[in-house]
Amino acid sequence: MNNSVTVKVYHGYGHTHNLVVYGHVFKFKAKNTQNYSNNFFVNILYLIRMFILKPYPWVKVRLSFYTQTVTQTTEYDGFFKFEWSAEENVSAGWHQVKVEALGDNGEVLAESTGDVYVPHVTQYAFISDIDDTIMISHSATIGRRLRELFIKNPHTRKTFPGVSSQYNLLALSHTDAEHPNPFFYVSSSEWNLYDYLVSTFRFNNLPEGTFLLNQIKRWKDLLKTGKTGHEGKLIRVLRIIDAFPNQKFILFGDNSQQDPDIYSSIAIKYPKNIEAIYIRNIRKEKETATLELLSKVTAQNIHTCLFTESKEAMLHAAQIGLIKV
Repeated sequence: MNNSVTVKVYHGYGHTHNLVVYGHVFKFKAKNTQNYSNNFFVNILYLIRMFILKPYPWVKVRLSFYTQTVTQTTEYDGFFKFEWSAEENVSAGWHQVKVEALGDNGEVLAESTGDVYVPHVTQYAFISDIDDTIMISHSATIGRRLRELFIKNPHTRKTFPGVSSQYNLLALSHTDAEHPNPFFYVSSSEWNLYDYLVSTFRFNNLPEGTFLLNQIKRWKDLLKTGKTGHEGKLIRVLRIIDAFPNQKFILFGDNSQQDPDIYSSIAIKYPKNIEAIYIRNIRKEKETATLELLSKVTAQNIHTCLFTESKEAMLHAAQIGLIKV
Protein backbone atom coordinates (compact mmCIF):
# COMPACT_ATOMS: atom_id res chain seq x y z
CA MET A 1 0.00 0.00 0.00
CA ASN A 2 1.10 3.55 -0.73
CA ASN A 3 0.45 5.42 2.50
CA SER A 4 0.09 8.75 0.72
CA VAL A 5 -2.64 7.57 -1.69
CA THR A 6 -6.24 7.74 -0.44
CA VAL A 7 -9.49 6.38 -1.89
CA LYS A 8 -12.71 8.08 -0.81
CA VAL A 9 -16.01 6.33 -1.61
CA TYR A 10 -19.35 8.15 -1.26
CA HIS A 11 -22.78 6.61 -0.70
CA GLY A 12 -24.09 5.22 -3.98
CA TYR A 13 -27.60 4.33 -5.10
CA GLY A 14 -29.55 2.35 -7.69
CA HIS A 15 -31.29 -0.93 -8.33
CA THR A 16 -30.32 -4.30 -9.79
CA HIS A 17 -30.02 -3.02 -13.35
CA ASN A 18 -28.46 0.37 -12.65
CA LEU A 19 -26.08 0.79 -9.71
CA VAL A 20 -24.02 3.97 -9.28
CA VAL A 21 -21.10 4.74 -6.95
CA TYR A 22 -18.95 7.89 -6.91
CA GLY A 23 -15.63 8.66 -5.27
CA HIS A 24 -12.20 10.27 -5.48
CA VAL A 25 -8.60 9.11 -5.44
CA PHE A 26 -6.05 11.48 -3.93
CA LYS A 27 -2.28 11.44 -4.15
CA PHE A 28 -2.38 13.30 -0.87
CA LYS A 29 -5.18 14.26 1.49
CA ALA A 30 -4.71 15.98 4.82
CA LYS A 31 -5.70 13.89 7.81
CA ASN A 32 -8.70 15.48 9.44
CA THR A 33 -10.39 14.33 12.64
CA GLN A 34 -13.23 16.56 13.79
CA ASN A 35 -12.92 18.00 17.26
CA TYR A 36 -16.38 19.34 18.08
CA SER A 37 -15.23 22.61 19.56
CA ASN A 38 -16.66 26.11 19.80
CA ASN A 39 -13.17 27.47 19.23
CA PHE A 40 -13.02 29.50 16.01
CA PHE A 41 -9.44 28.44 15.22
CA VAL A 42 -10.15 24.73 15.75
CA ASN A 43 -13.13 24.90 13.39
CA ILE A 44 -11.35 26.90 10.70
CA LEU A 45 -8.39 24.48 10.79
CA TYR A 46 -10.81 21.55 10.34
CA LEU A 47 -12.43 23.31 7.39
CA ILE A 48 -9.13 24.22 5.72
CA ARG A 49 -7.88 20.64 6.00
CA MET A 50 -10.87 19.43 3.97
CA PHE A 51 -9.50 21.48 1.07
CA ILE A 52 -5.84 20.44 1.43
CA LEU A 53 -5.57 17.63 -1.09
CA LYS A 54 -3.97 16.59 -4.36
CA PRO A 55 -6.19 14.62 -6.78
CA TYR A 56 -4.82 11.51 -8.51
CA PRO A 57 -5.83 11.81 -12.18
CA TRP A 58 -6.06 8.99 -14.74
CA VAL A 59 -5.38 6.20 -12.23
CA LYS A 60 -7.10 2.83 -12.65
CA VAL A 61 -9.71 1.96 -10.01
CA ARG A 62 -11.40 -1.39 -9.41
CA LEU A 63 -14.75 -1.87 -7.69
CA SER A 64 -15.71 -5.17 -6.06
CA PHE A 65 -19.40 -5.88 -5.51
CA TYR A 66 -20.07 -9.40 -4.22
CA THR A 67 -18.58 -11.63 -6.96
CA GLN A 68 -18.40 -8.84 -9.56
CA THR A 69 -15.50 -6.55 -10.39
CA VAL A 70 -15.74 -3.40 -12.48
CA THR A 71 -12.83 -1.22 -13.58
CA GLN A 72 -12.73 2.48 -14.34
CA THR A 73 -10.22 5.34 -14.63
CA THR A 74 -10.33 8.52 -12.59
CA GLU A 75 -10.88 11.86 -14.29
CA TYR A 76 -8.46 14.80 -14.26
CA ASP A 77 -9.59 15.75 -10.73
CA GLY A 78 -9.34 12.22 -9.31
CA PHE A 79 -13.11 11.70 -9.52
CA PHE A 80 -14.50 8.31 -10.49
CA LYS A 81 -17.96 7.03 -11.26
CA PHE A 82 -18.95 3.39 -11.47
CA GLU A 83 -22.21 2.50 -13.17
CA TRP A 84 -23.02 -1.17 -13.64
CA SER A 85 -25.71 -3.84 -13.66
CA ALA A 86 -25.69 -6.56 -11.02
CA GLU A 87 -25.35 -10.18 -12.14
CA GLU A 88 -27.97 -11.24 -9.61
CA ASN A 89 -31.04 -9.55 -8.15
CA VAL A 90 -30.06 -7.03 -5.45
CA SER A 91 -32.30 -6.82 -2.40
CA ALA A 92 -33.41 -3.51 -0.93
CA GLY A 93 -31.12 -1.94 1.65
CA TRP A 94 -27.46 -0.98 1.98
CA HIS A 95 -24.79 -3.06 0.22
CA GLN A 96 -21.04 -2.71 0.69
CA VAL A 97 -18.59 -2.13 -2.15
CA LYS A 98 -14.79 -2.04 -2.12
CA VAL A 99 -12.80 0.28 -4.37
CA GLU A 100 -9.06 -0.11 -5.00
CA ALA A 101 -6.66 2.28 -6.73
CA LEU A 102 -4.21 0.31 -8.89
CA GLY A 103 -0.66 1.11 -9.96
CA ASP A 104 0.83 0.63 -13.43
CA ASN A 105 1.65 -3.01 -12.65
CA GLY A 106 -1.73 -3.77 -11.12
CA GLU A 107 -0.55 -3.40 -7.53
CA VAL A 108 -3.03 -2.02 -5.01
CA LEU A 109 -2.01 1.52 -4.04
CA ALA A 110 -4.94 2.12 -1.68
CA GLU A 111 -8.42 0.81 -0.97
CA SER A 112 -11.59 1.80 0.82
CA THR A 113 -15.14 0.58 1.29
CA GLY A 114 -18.44 2.34 0.73
CA ASP A 115 -22.14 1.59 0.56
CA VAL A 116 -24.73 1.61 -2.20
CA TYR A 117 -28.38 2.04 -1.29
CA VAL A 118 -31.10 0.14 -3.11
CA PRO A 119 -34.48 1.63 -2.14
CA HIS A 120 -37.45 -0.50 -1.27
CA VAL A 121 -40.32 -0.47 -3.73
CA THR A 122 -42.13 2.53 -2.28
CA GLN A 123 -44.46 5.06 -3.80
CA TYR A 124 -42.33 8.14 -3.13
CA ALA A 125 -38.75 9.36 -3.26
CA PHE A 126 -37.45 12.70 -2.02
CA ILE A 127 -34.82 15.01 -3.47
CA SER A 128 -33.77 17.90 -1.27
CA ASP A 129 -31.42 20.81 -1.54
CA ILE A 130 -29.27 21.36 1.58
CA ASP A 131 -28.15 24.99 2.02
CA ASP A 132 -31.01 27.25 3.14
CA THR A 133 -33.48 24.41 2.64
CA ILE A 134 -32.33 22.17 5.51
CA MET A 135 -29.38 24.06 6.99
CA ILE A 136 -29.24 27.79 7.68
CA SER A 137 -26.39 28.77 5.34
CA HIS A 138 -26.95 32.28 3.92
CA SER A 139 -25.73 30.81 0.64
CA ALA A 140 -26.69 33.85 -1.44
CA THR A 141 -24.15 35.98 0.48
CA ILE A 142 -20.62 34.60 0.32
CA GLY A 143 -19.42 36.43 3.45
CA ARG A 144 -22.24 35.12 5.65
CA ARG A 145 -21.94 31.63 4.13
CA LEU A 146 -18.23 31.47 4.94
CA ARG A 147 -18.91 32.74 8.45
CA GLU A 148 -21.30 29.82 9.02
CA LEU A 149 -18.65 27.39 7.78
CA PHE A 150 -15.75 28.94 9.70
CA ILE A 151 -17.32 29.41 13.11
CA LYS A 152 -19.55 26.31 13.21
CA ASN A 153 -18.90 22.57 13.21
CA PRO A 154 -21.29 19.68 12.39
CA HIS A 155 -22.65 19.73 15.94
CA THR A 156 -23.27 23.48 16.05
CA ARG A 157 -24.58 24.11 12.51
CA LYS A 158 -28.23 25.04 12.78
CA THR A 159 -30.99 23.38 10.77
CA PHE A 160 -34.38 25.04 10.35
CA PRO A 161 -36.82 24.35 13.20
CA GLY A 162 -39.00 21.34 12.52
CA VAL A 163 -37.11 20.13 9.44
CA SER A 164 -35.93 16.89 11.10
CA SER A 165 -39.49 15.95 12.17
CA GLN A 166 -40.78 16.91 8.74
CA TYR A 167 -38.29 14.76 6.83
CA ASN A 168 -38.66 11.79 9.14
CA LEU A 169 -42.44 11.85 8.67
CA LEU A 170 -41.91 11.97 4.91
CA ALA A 171 -39.51 9.02 5.10
CA LEU A 172 -42.47 6.99 6.35
CA SER A 173 -45.02 8.43 3.91
CA HIS A 174 -47.27 5.54 2.78
CA THR A 175 -44.71 3.01 4.01
CA ASP A 176 -43.18 1.82 7.32
CA ALA A 177 -39.90 1.99 9.22
CA GLU A 178 -38.69 -1.24 7.64
CA HIS A 179 -39.17 0.17 4.13
CA PRO A 180 -38.40 3.92 4.30
CA ASN A 181 -38.71 6.19 1.31
CA PRO A 182 -35.31 7.10 -0.16
CA PHE A 183 -33.76 10.56 0.30
CA PHE A 184 -31.29 12.19 -2.06
CA TYR A 185 -29.51 15.32 -0.89
CA VAL A 186 -28.32 17.47 -3.79
CA SER A 187 -26.19 20.55 -3.27
CA SER A 188 -23.90 23.02 -4.98
CA SER A 189 -21.43 22.41 -2.13
CA GLU A 190 -18.29 20.51 -3.08
CA TRP A 191 -17.36 16.90 -2.34
CA ASN A 192 -14.77 18.33 0.10
CA LEU A 193 -17.65 18.88 2.54
CA TYR A 194 -19.06 15.34 2.31
CA ASP A 195 -17.98 14.13 5.78
CA TYR A 196 -18.96 17.47 7.31
CA LEU A 197 -22.48 17.21 5.85
CA VAL A 198 -22.95 13.54 6.78
CA SER A 199 -21.95 14.35 10.39
CA THR A 200 -24.29 17.35 10.49
CA PHE A 201 -27.24 15.33 9.18
CA ARG A 202 -26.68 12.44 11.57
CA PHE A 203 -26.30 14.75 14.57
CA ASN A 204 -29.59 16.44 13.64
CA ASN A 205 -31.36 13.09 13.15
CA LEU A 206 -32.20 13.60 9.47
CA PRO A 207 -33.01 10.53 7.35
CA GLU A 208 -29.99 8.64 6.06
CA GLY A 209 -29.59 9.26 2.37
CA THR A 210 -27.34 9.65 -0.65
CA PHE A 211 -25.45 12.91 -1.15
CA LEU A 212 -24.75 14.30 -4.61
CA LEU A 213 -22.36 17.24 -4.47
CA ASN A 214 -20.28 19.41 -6.75
CA GLN A 215 -16.79 19.24 -8.20
CA ILE A 216 -14.01 19.16 -5.63
CA LYS A 217 -12.01 22.32 -4.91
CA ARG A 218 -8.42 22.93 -3.78
CA TRP A 219 -7.47 25.05 -0.75
CA LYS A 220 -6.78 28.14 -2.89
CA ASP A 221 -10.45 28.09 -3.96
CA LEU A 222 -11.82 27.73 -0.43
CA LEU A 223 -13.35 31.21 -0.49
CA LYS A 224 -15.33 30.19 -3.59
CA THR A 225 -16.99 27.24 -1.90
CA GLY A 226 -20.62 26.73 -2.95
CA LYS A 227 -20.35 29.17 -5.86
CA THR A 228 -20.03 26.61 -8.65
CA GLY A 229 -22.60 26.87 -11.47
CA HIS A 230 -26.00 25.33 -10.83
CA GLU A 231 -26.28 23.50 -14.16
CA GLY A 232 -24.56 20.51 -12.53
CA LYS A 233 -27.33 20.36 -9.94
CA LEU A 234 -29.95 20.07 -12.68
CA ILE A 235 -28.06 17.17 -14.26
CA ARG A 236 -27.73 15.33 -10.93
CA VAL A 237 -31.45 15.61 -10.20
CA LEU A 238 -32.35 14.35 -13.67
CA ARG A 239 -30.04 11.33 -13.25
CA ILE A 240 -31.85 10.34 -10.06
CA ILE A 241 -35.27 10.64 -11.69
CA ASP A 242 -34.09 8.64 -14.70
CA ALA A 243 -32.73 5.92 -12.40
CA PHE A 244 -36.12 5.42 -10.69
CA PRO A 245 -38.81 5.96 -13.33
CA ASN A 246 -41.51 4.15 -11.34
CA GLN A 247 -41.40 6.36 -8.25
CA LYS A 248 -43.07 9.70 -7.63
CA PHE A 249 -40.63 12.40 -6.57
CA ILE A 250 -41.12 15.24 -4.12
CA LEU A 251 -38.58 18.07 -4.52
CA PHE A 252 -37.46 20.41 -1.73
CA GLY A 253 -35.52 23.62 -2.29
CA ASP A 254 -35.44 27.33 -1.52
CA ASN A 255 -35.54 30.59 -3.43
CA SER A 256 -32.18 31.99 -2.30
CA GLN A 257 -30.67 30.99 -5.65
CA GLN A 258 -31.82 28.80 -8.59
CA ASP A 259 -33.97 26.00 -7.10
CA PRO A 260 -37.34 27.35 -8.34
CA ASP A 261 -36.01 27.60 -11.91
CA ILE A 262 -34.35 24.16 -11.79
CA TYR A 263 -37.30 22.36 -10.22
CA SER A 264 -39.97 24.00 -12.36
CA SER A 265 -38.10 23.11 -15.56
CA ILE A 266 -37.82 19.50 -14.38
CA ALA A 267 -41.51 19.34 -13.43
CA ILE A 268 -42.62 20.71 -16.79
CA LYS A 269 -40.37 18.22 -18.60
CA TYR A 270 -41.28 15.21 -16.40
CA PRO A 271 -44.79 15.96 -15.05
CA LYS A 272 -45.64 12.28 -14.49
CA ASN A 273 -42.59 11.77 -12.28
CA ILE A 274 -43.10 14.72 -9.92
CA GLU A 275 -45.72 14.65 -7.17
CA ALA A 276 -44.94 17.95 -5.42
CA ILE A 277 -42.45 20.80 -5.13
CA TYR A 278 -41.74 22.62 -1.86
CA ILE A 279 -39.78 25.88 -1.85
CA ARG A 280 -38.63 27.56 1.35
CA ASN A 281 -39.21 31.32 1.07
CA ILE A 282 -35.78 32.61 2.07
CA ARG A 283 -35.77 35.80 0.00
CA LYS A 284 -39.01 37.74 0.30
CA GLU A 285 -38.05 39.97 -2.63
CA LYS A 286 -38.18 36.86 -4.87
CA GLU A 287 -41.55 35.67 -3.57
CA THR A 288 -43.58 36.96 -6.53
CA ALA A 289 -41.20 35.52 -9.12
CA THR A 290 -41.17 32.20 -7.25
CA LEU A 291 -44.96 32.01 -7.17
CA GLU A 292 -45.08 32.72 -10.91
CA LEU A 293 -42.77 29.77 -11.59
CA LEU A 294 -44.74 27.50 -9.26
CA SER A 295 -48.00 28.46 -10.95
CA LYS A 296 -46.67 26.95 -14.19
CA VAL A 297 -45.95 23.74 -12.28
CA THR A 298 -49.41 23.71 -10.70
CA ALA A 299 -50.84 23.87 -14.22
CA GLN A 300 -49.25 20.45 -14.77
CA ASN A 301 -51.38 19.01 -11.91
CA ILE A 302 -48.37 18.96 -9.58
CA HIS A 303 -48.74 20.12 -5.98
CA THR A 304 -46.65 23.16 -5.00
CA CYS A 305 -46.01 24.97 -1.75
CA LEU A 306 -44.04 28.14 -0.99
CA PHE A 307 -43.40 28.14 2.76
CA THR A 308 -41.44 30.03 5.38
CA GLU A 309 -41.74 27.69 8.37
CA SER A 310 -41.41 23.90 8.15
CA LYS A 311 -44.77 23.50 9.92
CA GLU A 312 -46.44 25.19 6.92
CA ALA A 313 -44.96 22.59 4.59
CA MET A 314 -46.02 19.80 6.97
CA LEU A 315 -49.59 21.12 7.02
CA HIS A 316 -49.64 21.23 3.21
CA ALA A 317 -48.21 17.68 3.03
CA ALA A 318 -50.98 16.52 5.36
CA GLN A 319 -53.64 18.25 3.25
CA ILE A 320 -52.53 16.44 0.09
CA GLY A 321 -52.24 13.10 1.90
CA LEU A 322 -48.46 12.78 1.99
CA ILE A 323 -48.21 12.56 5.79
CA LYS A 324 -50.38 12.34 8.88
CA VAL A 325 -49.84 14.92 11.61
